[in-house]
Amino acid sequence: MPAVRPVPDRLAPRLSILDSYMLRQLLLALVATTGALVTLIWLTQSLHFVSLVVGRGLSLRVFLELTSLLIPSFIAVILPITTFVVVQFVYQRLGTDRELTVMQAAGLSPAMMARPGLACAAIATATCLVLNVWIVPVSYHAFRQYEFQIRNRMAAFLVQDGVFTQVSDNMTVYIRARDKDGTLHGIMVEDDRTPGAEATILAEEGNLVILNDQPRVVLFNGSRQEIDSHTGRLNVLTFTRNTIDLSSPHTAHTRLPDANELPISQLLHPDMRQYSRRDESKMFIEAWRRLSSPFCAFSFAMIGLVGAMGGSYSRQASIIRPVLAILAVVAVQALTLLVQNLASRNLQLMPLMWICSIGPGVICAGVLFWPEFRADREARAITGATRS
Repeated sequence: MPAVRPVPDRLAPRLSILDSYMLRQLLLALVATTGALVTLIWLTQSLHFVSLVVGRGLSLRVFLELTSLLIPSFIAVILPITTFVVVQFVYQRLGTDRELTVMQAAGLSPAMMARPGLACAAIATATCLVLNVWIVPVSYHAFRQYEFQIRNRMAAFLVQDGVFTQVSDNMTVYIRARDKDGTLHGIMVEDDRTPGAEATILAEEGNLVILNDQPRVVLFNGSRQEIDSHTGRLNVLTFTRNTIDLSSPHTAHTRLPDANELPISQLLHPDMRQYSRRDESKMFIEAWRRLSSPFCAFSFAMIGLVGAMGGSYSRQASIIRPVLAILAVVAVQALTLLVQNLASRNLQLMPLMWICSIGPGVICAGVLFWPEFRADREARAITGATRS
């Protein structure tokens, strides 16, 4: 195989200009593509929370604040895929326009032409790593806390007149009317929070108040009706004033965070007083997933480079190679999900997660750069033998 021609010294200053030109196209396309896909995913996922606005009267500001906390997790998931799409598209367009051919004729090696794509992949990988390790756990924890507050605390203050409002899974509140000053009339509360002691509470008037950051209703002139589980008799207790806590005693005050909310340090060293042994394996898998999945951006970018630069530049190859590259990315993504599922059942398979994330990129780098490396090594061997 003939040796790769060295780049003339006069082209060295132009390489930085060429790298900047290609890298700028890659980064602009990456930001635009990622932003468009994240916006689309955000719009589709936000439909799940429309019921909070329609059914519980939340403002548009609260809705936007709640759903915007999910954006970092969307970016972390979609960025490796958009990196592949951008690298594949930009380099394929350069090949179609014969710009890669001109670069190769000018003496640029495949490694030099791939350098902007590798820089884009490195930026995407670093961004995904920062998102997975620091930003996503914090934003998702804030999202869960905000959603928890809306569903379990604010919901008690958003009861509608003439509507049976399910404040929690075991409590329903009904009010006949509400004055402008907040006074409630015709109140009925179905309280099933205590098994075996379900009660129906009726009151003429009442007011919703906040006490120790918990919703409570102060009832006036009412009764509490409860069926004795032992005798089956109806017990009725009348009162002039009574206060009821509308929060669930088991879930409203505290919430145990799941693995997606915990930082890496807690995932690797969980507090087993709060979690079970089964949760421990899930936390280990989540920690390794956060650390390994960002490198899929590197592997996907390398697949895109091979699909655009590998082989000759013909019309038929320009169609087949991108299709094969897309199928390769789909296969790698499916294999990664399969390995994560298997590793959750057997922790000894966790190293395979790293192999699935980095292995395809290393293989593609070998396919793309090994001929150049071997030719350069042979040229050095011939030069050394000639001098000797």
